[in-house]
Amino acid sequence: MNQVPKSAAVLAERALQGDFDAWQRSIVRLGGCTDPIHLVGNTTLADARTGEVLHSFASDGRGGRLVTACGNRRTSVCPTCAHLYRADTYQLIRAGLVGGKETNPEVSAHPRVFVTLTAPGFGPVHTRRERNGRLRSCRPRKVGENCPHDVPVGCFTRHAEDDPQLGEPLCPRCYDYAGAVLWQALAGQLWHRFAMELRRELARRVGITRTCLGTLLRLSYAKVAEYQRRGLVHFHAVIRLDGPEGADSPPPGWASTQLLTDAVNEAVGRVSLPAPGGDVIGDRTLRFGQQLDVRPIKEFGAGERLTSAAVAAYIAKYATKGAEAAGAVDGRIHRSADLAMLPVRAHTRRMIATCWWLGGLPQFEALRLRQWAHMLGYGGHFSTKSRRYSTTLTALRQARAEHRVEEQMEALGFAHRPTVAVGQWRYVGRGYSAAEELIAAGVRASRMEASG
Repeated sequence: MNQVPKSAAVLAERALQGDFDAWQRSIVRLGGCTDPIHLVGNTTLADARTGEVLHSFASDGRGGRLVTACGNRRTSVCPTCAHLYRADTYQLIRAGLVGGKETNPEVSAHPRVFVTLTAPGFGPVHTRRERNGRLRSCRPRKVGENCPHDVPVGCFTRHAEDDPQLGEPLCPRCYDYAGAVLWQALAGQLWHRFAMELRRELARRVGITRTCLGTLLRLSYAKVAEYQRRGLVHFHAVIRLDGPEGADSPPPGWASTQLLTDAVNEAVGRVSLPAPGGDVIGDRTLRFGQQLDVRPIKEFGAGERLTSAAVAAYIAKYATKGAEAAGAVDGRIHRSADLAMLPVRAHTRRMIATCWWLGGLPQFEALRLRQWAHMLGYGGHFSTKSRRYSTTLTALRQARAEHRVEEQMEALGFAHRPTVAVGQWRYVGRGYSAAEELIAAGVRASRMEASG
């Protein structure tokens, strides 16, 4: 005999209550958010001129709560909120390429390139290689050629896309885990040095000082970090040349896409950073990897072209991913005893363990490696931009919130009255009950079907 699941039975019982429709709407309104936030408090809407109370809303003090979406950017945590974050990031990146969202449309004529900066190698790892549409051997080498630990330095496997070996070192004992973790921790500083060096290189190429360059030209950018299977990040960035006032002013006539491309190629090779703790693990100089991709962004032209929409979509996709793409965990690690129980592959566990080991030494205290061990040492922001690249995520969210307020005011009949809202709310929990999760799961499924 089939038994009705407990959650379904609870939902059926809840449907018999008089406020079911309002309760259901409050969940559907979240769009399928997986971990909503619960608030209690009150809000009063008053006439801004007379002080007359027009409307009020409050939790009832007996379990009544205002439920709002979690707003998490990571797809692995909340696909619904990540979808909204991805859409906002797309609009932000695209506005810096073609204008809009209070960004001057003439920015589309400014020189701009799409750049990918990679991490260096810290030891050979299993990889997937294709050439002319055909899958090749991972690392073809002479048979019998081994590393100092008697492990073959070659691999003749043609790895599938879901092969768990991808990203794993051929010899973990040869792999420089300390160097990889330190590069990861200082990748943000390397980017900062690259941006400064790029300005110097531009000034050198046109024969002026960097100070003079700042009065004629502004370097604007937006970037995102992407985790590779080996656990290290790449930086994908849009770099643009503007006039001194940013997107609202054209760059000098000599500022061209070719100049920017050549300057990027030259500046990357000059950037380096000495790693701390040389007395413990030996001296290391950190650099970007030799693989560098610099491509002009063009809307029209013969042959293959990289459009603004394609670049914005590409960057937005990675803005909602985190270290879980490399097989890491979502939450912070608080005890060394937890390392052995982490549901991760061997390579990821070794990177986390290296973060924990180095993070306990005074030479690396400033890097806070234990705090960022679950991120494999990377503690920087996943998406950043220069101040005048385009609009901001805050501005986009504010515009959306104002639009919702206008809709609510119209529904209440106060659309044309000057009003002020005063309220206070506090956090009391998060998540769903069993019955609420059934409703939310249905909303998520419907949205996936509609978008698929």
